[in-house]
Order: sequence, then structure tokens, then C-alpha cells
Amino acid sequence: MERKQTRVVNVGAVGIGGDNPVRVQSMCNTDTRDVLSTVAQINRLAEAGCEIVRLAVPDDKAASVLADIRRESPVPLIADIHFDYRLALAAVEAGFDGLRINPGNIGDERKVDAVVRAAQGAKLPIRIGVNGGSLEKDLLRQYGGPTPEAMVESGLRHVAMLEKRGFHDIKISLKTSSVMKTIAAYRLMSDKVDYPLHIGITEAGTLVRGAVKSAVGLGILLHEGIGDTLRVSLTHDPVAEIGVAYEILRALNLRERGPEIISCPTCGRTEIGLIELAEQVEEALRGVEDVFTVAVMGCVVNGPGEAKEADIGIAGGRDLGIIFRKGEVVRKVKGNENLLPEFMKEIEKFLEERR
Repeated sequence: MERKQTRVVNVGAVGIGGDNPVRVQSMCNTDTRDVLSTVAQINRLAEAGCEIVRLAVPDDKAASVLADIRRESPVPLIADIHFDYRLALAAVEAGFDGLRINPGNIGDERKVDAVVRAAQGAKLPIRIGVNGGSLEKDLLRQYGGPTPEAMVESGLRHVAMLEKRGFHDIKISLKTSSVMKTIAAYRLMSDKVDYPLHIGITEAGTLVRGAVKSAVGLGILLHEGIGDTLRVSLTHDPVAEIGVAYEILRALNLRERGPEIISCPTCGRTEIGLIELAEQVEEALRGVEDVFTVAVMGCVVNGPGEAKEADIGIAGGRDLGIIFRKGEVVRKVKGNENLLPEFMKEIEKFLEERR
């Protein structure tokens, strides 16, 4: 798969587009006016591998604390602005690294001019965020609804507003809750512009449903070389979005972060609490950034052979487990209560040897 070459824009120190890796983003769901909880969530997102965080800026009170939040953030921040151009100016003044706006809904020409001048002066990019649920009324009438063509025309209108002011540090997103409409919209836009595209399925749903919709939609686009940065939108703790995003990228051989955990789906031969064990291993390794493969298998007879490509693995049986590397047994563990602690010791030993 060959990625489409797009322009490079920089969000703080993070490059997007061109030969940069596909970047992983998320958005805080805290009240931005609550500095402590917002900074805490930004830190949790950063620890999980999030590279850019977006914050809602709904009013003047939220705008008044942006500098405090920016000062404490370890990653670049983007201000999400709707309707009030003054909030965009406040975000720029606070040192934010990017804006997410639609130029057409922040006021008249004078207000658009002010925001563009501020962004140019601070050398920060603007993401034009088109959402299928909030398209211009004339486009809805013209196209008979929020079609991919209507979304693309909306995006191009906003692009033209920035380009005529000499502004080209632009990213574009075209999101709906429909997987197929979103794919179609990004394909159309990718053919028309060389600006980097931020991809995502908006309002995708709860953890499992949203992860599936995002994996299908974003996976197809990324496989076609479309997409320079992404967000997996879940009705869940946003930290979970980061894990799903990296698994999508890993499945496409685009990026890797942390261990890949493979585990069998269980069957009638399983004699241990494999589901619980696999979840415990996954949780224990959540903060590990090293890239390697871990197998958690439910059958001591077939497990090592089925997972022989894994760097390290465990297979459990009746009150007995075996720990293996590349299919070769390295030790046995008696007692199901000892499986997790002894396996984690072997993983630590494995990582020490690699490092």
C-alpha cells in the first residue's frame, strides 16, 4: 500500500503529512474549565501514545484557562472552536498549537481575517472540520442531504476562504457516523487536494461497536493510502481510543507501539480461566512501549505450536502452565494462581535481555 503524498503541516513539534507516520489523536471529554482534571487526562492520553490532543473551548471561562493547560501539557494541543472567533484568538494567544474551526461559521469577513492573521503570526495550522450533521442548508437542498459530494463541497468552500487570504497550513476532516459515506467523502477529497487529511468515523458508538466501525472505515482508507492523522471516536474513556488506533495501524503494518497480544478464542479443551488471564496480561503490559509478540493460549498440547511465532507466550492446562519462547518451552508453572505472576517475571527477563 502506498500513501498519497500530501503537504506537511506542523502541530507544534509533530509533523503531519508527507513522509511522517500516521499520527494518533484524541479529544478530552473533561470540562476544559477544570484545569486539573483536563491536564490529568491529557497526561493519561500522552502516556498511552496520543500525539495530539484536542480540547473544546465553549466559552470565555474555558478560554481563560487555556494558557494554564498548555503550560502543563506534554503534547501539542488543538482548540476546537465553534461560532465565536474571539475564542480562536484566545487559543492562539494562550500558545495552542492548532485550531479546529470552520471559517464560515465564526462570523463575517473581518472576523475570519482576524483569526487567519493570528494563526499566520503564530505559525499554527487550521483544521477544517466538516461534519455531516451540520452542513450548510443550501448544500443540503442542492444535494438532497449530507451526501459525500455535499461534504466535499463544504470543505472546499472553507479551504477557499483560507487560501484567498494566503493561508495554506490546512488539514481537512470529513466525518459522518456512516462508514460508507465517510469513505466516499475522503476518496473524493483526496483526489481534489493535497492537504493532509484527518480521518475518523464520528459518533461511532460505544467501545466494541465504535471500534468495529472505526476499524472498518479507517482501515479501508488507510489501505488505500488516504489519511495522515486519525482519531477513533468512542463513547468511552478517550484513553481507549488510543489503543484501538494503534491496533488499526499495527494490523496494516503502518505503525507499532507496545506488545501485540494474541490469544485463542477458547474451546471445550480449555481448562483454565483463559479470558481472565488474557485480560490480566493485557492490563499488566498496558504501559509497555516495546514492540514484541505475546501469546496467551488455553491448551498446553497445541498452544506452543499454534503460537510458535510469538516472542514469548504462556499456555495453561489443568493446574499447570508452560511458558515458551518461539514455540520452545522454557519452564513449567504449577498452580493456576501462579500463572500470571510467573509469566510476568519471564516477560521482564525477556525485556531485560532485549534491552
